[in-house]
Amino acid sequence: MQGVVALPVEILPIIYIPKREPSWRRNLRAIWRDSSALWREFRRPILVFVVTTILGGFIYGELHDAAGLTPPIAMIDRPYTIVQLMILEAPVEYETTPDVWYLIIWWYLLPIIFVFIVGNGAADFVRLFFNRDERRDAWREAVASTYRNHIIILGVGHVGRRVVRVLHDLMGVDVVAIEQSPSPDLEAFLKERRIPLIRGDGSQKLTLEKAGLQHAEAFVACTGNDHTNLDAIMRARSMNNHIRIVARIWDDQFNTQIKEFMRVQSVISSSNISAPVFAGLALGVELTQTLHISGVEYSTMRLTVNQGFFMDGKTVGDMQEEQDIDIVLHVEKGHSADVKPSRSALINVGDILVIFAQHEKVLQIAARNRLLR
Repeated sequence: MQGVVALPVEILPIIYIPKREPSWRRNLRAIWRDSSALWREFRRPILVFVVTTILGGFIYGELHDAAGLTPPIAMIDRPYTIVQLMILEAPVEYETTPDVWYLIIWWYLLPIIFVFIVGNGAADFVRLFFNRDERRDAWREAVASTYRNHIIILGVGHVGRRVVRVLHDLMGVDVVAIEQSPSPDLEAFLKERRIPLIRGDGSQKLTLEKAGLQHAEAFVACTGNDHTNLDAIMRARSMNNHIRIVARIWDDQFNTQIKEFMRVQSVISSSNISAPVFAGLALGVELTQTLHISGVEYSTMRLTVNQGFFMDGKTVGDMQEEQDIDIVLHVEKGHSADVKPSRSALINVGDILVIFAQHEKVLQIAARNRLLR
């Protein structure tokens, strides 16, 4: 089972997604699905209208001819004659109601059938089919139903928008957004990117189904409410046992709950991650998220070498061996960055180092560099 990992605002996992499907192909599929949904909803009045105008028109024409009335109704004109009778408009060949009883029945029956058709939504079908703006939610759901291996974002507030920008704008990942009460500004933000928005409660099964949870690669719960996020990820896991789940959790008390109910081995809350970051900034260094690998914590740190720092005048290779660290980037003062620097590169005051090591070692190095300022 995939685990649930709770991450802070700025840090989300990089998820590989297949190449995005061309929008024109997806729109064609969405139109087909949307039209199919319309058909399922309105098929009864439509079928009654078609059968009445075509089959009923044929029968009425035959009865008209059998009654000896003239002129005869041409086959091509019979459906139109039925429509005229439905809307209480006498065909041009009649000056008064025919005196044949079985035709009189048709004259009084067809308006009733027309009322049934209208009452069951045929007019709404035509209007909505050609005006999809009135059915924005249904259209978005139709578009979302065409997505595969996409990322579902629950809560598109300040954090959610940043997640959308990274995933959709920078990484080219297909995204479906869920928001219960979207603002006009959010509507415009998503519309500009052609990202389908599902209105509803993200902890409800129907809402997640509309977002295509069964076919999604990952589910990101990043609302500002821990209870909402917890309810949503529990629902998502119950619906899709293999989906990757990422949650924004602030309160540490939920760690135990998530582990217990979701059978997750590792849960990291925002407070746990932000504490070392804040501590590092207080020391004048930048620390990244702590990674837990085989029970050991690792971090990456960026620092500027101060006067008298123990690494001053030493080579990159010597420091890596002596301190059991990995210097992944070295910026000499006034020069460009050197990724994977040479072991013989000399470290001097004012240089910038990016160091990857065990978390405790990183903090010790940061403290030693701070004391020299």
